[in-house]
Amino acid sequence: MTRPPRTPVKRRVLTAAVLLFASVLAPQAASDAAQPVAESAPAAAVPPAAQDAPGIEDAADDPHGLKSTVAEYRSRVPARYTTDSWKSFAQALTAADDVAKNPSAGATEVAGAKTALVTAAGGLEAADEGTFQTITNNTFWNDTSGNPIYSQGGGVFKFGDTYYWYGVHYRGAESYRANPTRKYDGEVSFVSIPVYSSRDLVNWKFENRVATRSTAIHNGNTMASTGWVGRLGVVYNENTGKYVLATQAYVGGAHGVLLLQGNTPTGNFTYGYFQGQVVNSPTTGTGDQTVFTDEDGKDYLIFSNREGRSRGFVSKFRESDSLRIEPGVEIRRGDGREGNAMFKLDGRYYHAASALHGWNTSVNYVNESTSGNIQGSYSSEFVLAGTEMDYSHVTQTGFFVTVKGTKQNTVIYAGDRWADFAWNGIGYNQWVPITKTGARPRFHSVSQWQFNVTTGEWRVGPANNYILNPDVQADRVIVSSVRGWRNLGGSVTNVDGGVNGSRFALQVTNSGGVEQRIDSVPAGTYTLSTHARGSAGQVVITGADGGQRTLGIPSSSGWAKRELTGIALPGGAATVTVRASGSGGVVVDQLSLVKTDGGVPPTDRRYEAETAPAVCQGTIDTNQAGFSGTGFCNGTAAVGAYAQFTVDAAQAGPAALAVRFANGHSTGAARPANLVVNGSTIGTVSFESTGSWTTWSTKSLTAALNAGSNTIRLEPTTADGLANIDRLDVGVPTA
Repeated sequence: MTRPPRTPVKRRVLTAAVLLFASVLAPQAASDAAQPVAESAPAAAVPPAAQDAPGIEDAADDPHGLKSTVAEYRSRVPARYTTDSWKSFAQALTAADDVAKNPSAGATEVAGAKTALVTAAGGLEAADEGTFQTITNNTFWNDTSGNPIYSQGGGVFKFGDTYYWYGVHYRGAESYRANPTRKYDGEVSFVSIPVYSSRDLVNWKFENRVATRSTAIHNGNTMASTGWVGRLGVVYNENTGKYVLATQAYVGGAHGVLLLQGNTPTGNFTYGYFQGQVVNSPTTGTGDQTVFTDEDGKDYLIFSNREGRSRGFVSKFRESDSLRIEPGVEIRRGDGREGNAMFKLDGRYYHAASALHGWNTSVNYVNESTSGNIQGSYSSEFVLAGTEMDYSHVTQTGFFVTVKGTKQNTVIYAGDRWADFAWNGIGYNQWVPITKTGARPRFHSVSQWQFNVTTGEWRVGPANNYILNPDVQADRVIVSSVRGWRNLGGSVTNVDGGVNGSRFALQVTNSGGVEQRIDSVPAGTYTLSTHARGSAGQVVITGADGGQRTLGIPSSSGWAKRELTGIALPGGAATVTVRASGSGGVVVDQLSLVKTDGGVPPTDRRYEAETAPAVCQGTIDTNQAGFSGTGFCNGTAAVGAYAQFTVDAAQAGPAALAVRFANGHSTGAARPANLVVNGSTIGTVSFESTGSWTTWSTKSLTAALNAGSNTIRLEPTTADGLANIDRLDVGVPTA
């Protein structure tokens, strides 16, 4: 596929209408005097003084944050980026450094230098093709230090070459983390606004608390005095060089949009303005809101009116300083909606929202722009395809992140699972991909998937559960027709009381049953499992060819896990049926259908040739630009000299290998090598000429690996030796 056109220079943020991983290339601390403060453990265990302590302070000699910004970008390594993109970035970095060192530089000059540097950093292009990282839903997420990610009602925004995730840390998030098996109604007391950074959108490093309970705001108040803080987003203003955070707030009896500002994405934010009402909205404050930055760099607040929430608006941030929200333009009117957010795909804007019933899950209701004008007309409301079976993976609309990769564009839907009704609430983040292959976008409800932020590609994860609403949590009340499951007769309900303390489970009477049709499963071998109690029953899996396998469920007074392995399914649709055969009916929960062959990556990791335990029979060099990591293997020019990698595999099976190399030999001749796996030669690889030693290419191979440790060696078969070897990527098995 052709590379998508680059976005305009003015763009600051990759769209992230307010809200998901290989090592993180996280930015370094802003300055030596401003080291990040670790996000607190559960606040109940932290003394009040520590809870309210400010985070990173901007250095006294860096009032505009330019020195910190320059210091941050100095950590970039030229070899990791294309020559052209690095040249522009290096020029901007040098110019910004000169301004930062000039004590007479004015605010306008500083803001211009900072904007040019941030823009150039955003234009950096990776020299390699990136790697796939795994996103696993239905669990609490941690940062790279193993601490909880507190990010409710926030969003992800790209400034320069780094993504930043802002959200709210509520006291209730700690309660759910400690015990997610009961309700915690109303535990929304404000603790802080943490920020995390990432380059791959999967691994997140905690940076700072940009606002805390002690942050001063208007009329002598502090953030501790707010009755509510939530639904926030951040923009960058080129004119002032400041980052502006917009959040809902209820302060001193007044609803409104609170605007804070900071000099860096991770520094302390201070009070900017409190706007009680947006012109044209019939109420003060907003119903729900997110922040959207368009490809031309203009920033917008997406929101509904606070009472009733029947009207949707798009308002522009004031361009001069982003500290005011301009009059709103109404783009929808109808039923009450919340979780208002926006994404853009293929030149059209999509406003998405959830049903209005208090943080509970629903389908996503979407309005599509009828032109390329974000504040123009929109279509009537329709349901986003793929959100029907499990109410948007058991979430409310949170925010979107659009990634423009080298091979495709992918929108990430970030769902908000704060559902007191189902005991599965605060702290859960559910991220899934959205693509557009036909006339309209489609939501892909996957419990695990893998994403390559460089190319924009995604694929279903090896541990994905193909059954939707498997934990029976989508419905917010007791119902007689469970979401995602078709009744086959008899009595069916989501009975109160699931396995492991969850709120709901699926109950089927003796004469009843339910079924779920899964549109498509890849061919392979699967394991079907469930937890069950009560009388006897069966779970039947039917493949696209009509073949069936039955998981028998014997009667049990308590919860017991039942499992059927080795189920061969052809590619195509499959149907899962649950029936009761005992007089008392059967209760099931945590249904699962997971592919077990060719679905688990042996490692899905990158191995650099210069990093132990890799062995290079030759030298580790850095003289040819474009390599990844810190160098490459320049092998000895001899038959039998080698580059060897030691890789770990979770299980035995065929694995996809990708060797990155360069062959700039003046004759243009290939440099063949034997591929030796665990001491056995399994084939010959031809490393063709790449034209120059600074032009890198990737050779795709396949090899069967053993469970555990494996050696993969490349041995040249001619006296010219190997091509230069940069790295080995080991990915998902090909079978």
